[in-house]
Amino acid sequence: MEFATLNNGVKMPMAGIGTFLLTPDEAEASVLSALACGYRLIDTANAYVNEKAVGRAMKKSGVERKDIFLETKLWPAFYEQADAVDKTLERLGTDYIDLLLIHQPAGNYVAGYQLMEKAYKEGKVRAIGLSNFTPGQIQEILDLCEVKPAVLQTEVHPYSQEKELKKFLSKEGMVIQAWYPLGHGDKALIQEPLFTELAKKYGKSNAQIILRWHIQAGSIVIPGSKNPDHIKDNFDLFDFSLTEDEMAKIAAMDQQKRYYHSTPEMLKKYAEMVPDVDGQK
Repeated sequence: MEFATLNNGVKMPMAGIGTFLLTPDEAEASVLSALACGYRLIDTANAYVNEKAVGRAMKKSGVERKDIFLETKLWPAFYEQADAVDKTLERLGTDYIDLLLIHQPAGNYVAGYQLMEKAYKEGKVRAIGLSNFTPGQIQEILDLCEVKPAVLQTEVHPYSQEKELKKFLSKEGMVIQAWYPLGHGDKALIQEPLFTELAKKYGKSNAQIILRWHIQAGSIVIPGSKNPDHIKDNFDLFDFSLTEDEMAKIAAMDQQKRYYHSTPEMLKKYAEMVPDVDGQK
């Protein structure tokens, strides 16, 4: 396992399991499977409506809480609710969260960030950060925050490498975390001849080559899966390294091509959406 050191000294695993689009039953099974394989980073969110299942899996796994890095995200509907963090802790069945993010730059996200700062100061959260924020929105938070964001979670993959964003984050002492690390399962990306060639050389899959590239490029990865074999493979990344030349070849593949495009209409919709967090299994 390799770790990133966040700007407050907290160590965060470079690879973890994502639970986006997983039902509670699927999330529970995936997290149990991941923890059994050696994963220690788990990513969930209020909006995934599977936090209770993630909490159950952590308890059932037998892995000590202190050895798990638990990450979740506050949804816009809860940014102005004073008890939003406490309710999140309750659903997860834990007394602290390792990393809490603002999920979307929608609604009153400044109030949401201040809520996280309060939780951080109270010891309920070990680190805080942002998700899906643009450099301008990040700067807005940096200009008013008391606790600096440690992580930005955003779309990153070989077709959208976010090189300029990474430079900005590095200057501000923030780490990048990639969602859609495999490009939303785009076969054209995964089956690029370069990845096939490197997979053959290292005795790995194309997906493992891409995930290894992320880690060496400084991106924390959280590929999601409900397939136990894929979960196992997505963590088998620490027994080989790509050469500088191979990293440079992958860097040259950048097309600044994103699969997710945020719009003002979408953010307005997010601000109005209230996930059924209380009704989840």
